[in-house]
Amino acid sequence: MTTTAAPDTAATPTLSEQAPILLGQIAGYTGHRTVALGLRSGLLRALADRPGADPDELAATLGLDPWYVSVWCRAALAAGVLDRDGSRPAGFRLAPHMATLLLDADSPAYVGGVFLVFEAPEMFGRFEANLATGDRMWWDETSPEWIAGVSGTGTPFYTRLAPGGLAQVPGLAQRLDAGCRVVDTACGTGVGVIRLARTYPNCAVVGVDGDAHSLDRAAARIAEAGVGDRVELLHSPLEDMVLDEPATVVINNISMHECRDIDRVVENARAALEPGGWFVISDFPFPDNDAALRTAPGRIMCGIQFFEAQIDDQLLPRAAYDDLLVRHGFTDLGSLALTPMHAVTYGRTPS
Repeated sequence: MTTTAAPDTAATPTLSEQAPILLGQIAGYTGHRTVALGLRSGLLRALADRPGADPDELAATLGLDPWYVSVWCRAALAAGVLDRDGSRPAGFRLAPHMATLLLDADSPAYVGGVFLVFEAPEMFGRFEANLATGDRMWWDETSPEWIAGVSGTGTPFYTRLAPGGLAQVPGLAQRLDAGCRVVDTACGTGVGVIRLARTYPNCAVVGVDGDAHSLDRAAARIAEAGVGDRVELLHSPLEDMVLDEPATVVINNISMHECRDIDRVVENARAALEPGGWFVISDFPFPDNDAALRTAPGRIMCGIQFFEAQIDDQLLPRAAYDDLLVRHGFTDLGSLALTPMHAVTYGRTPS
């Protein structure tokens, strides 16, 4: 007689255990929208400037409706972004470190720009509109607001990379301090080339990008920063990059995963380097297992994938860059984690 074993339900979550997962998503969405609204409206900046202000004072300062401001304050308190002001029962102040995290674009810990980028049409709206067709786009089809927003979110990656991250690459800091030629590939609107030029005043810096609008903005920023005598820009897709003289280090910051032909880009990077030169890849380390996907960094990187899919790309696990560099003859490979969402991989050309 054949018997059927009873299903093993010991590890199956109950309905009441699963419901909080979805409620947490709704709560997170509410918190995200609350923070984004606070950034766009100036409420978060106003509280940073006037800690202890109550909703009526905030509303008067910004020309907003007091009742609506009071609703926002309660939601921001619930999200952990605000605290009650101990000296004024009706007053609020930013919770510890929120001014740095949400408002200080020069801090390596800055995440404020991410909230606004995630609300841009290019992120989820266009993805949903083209879910059936799978229509793709490229950067020149995105809005100037999107370009500016992505530039803002990429700024802390450069802030962490130079000088802290590059200082951890054996032998590189000494060359940078002494002066050498540095190439920033996919330089975008120039945040990185300016950072590199200011951090390493003895170096000449070349920024390379395939998007003309981004380079126009970069040129204006470079002139304003007063580093135009040591920075040059090259309009070229990375797949076609050819430099007029060799570089000591080639850097790619949070763009390597977007290369249309990643092997050709690495070939060009190697060709651009002097013997013993460094290729440094600074990027998101996409999770390579399901458990890591379910962490907060993993879930955020999954969100980024909605935009990446529209330009026919996806983020890569950090170890994929080891394989890439080995495949193209780089030696002395190494890697380091600057944050759970920021990893650096590097290698050298043979001397």
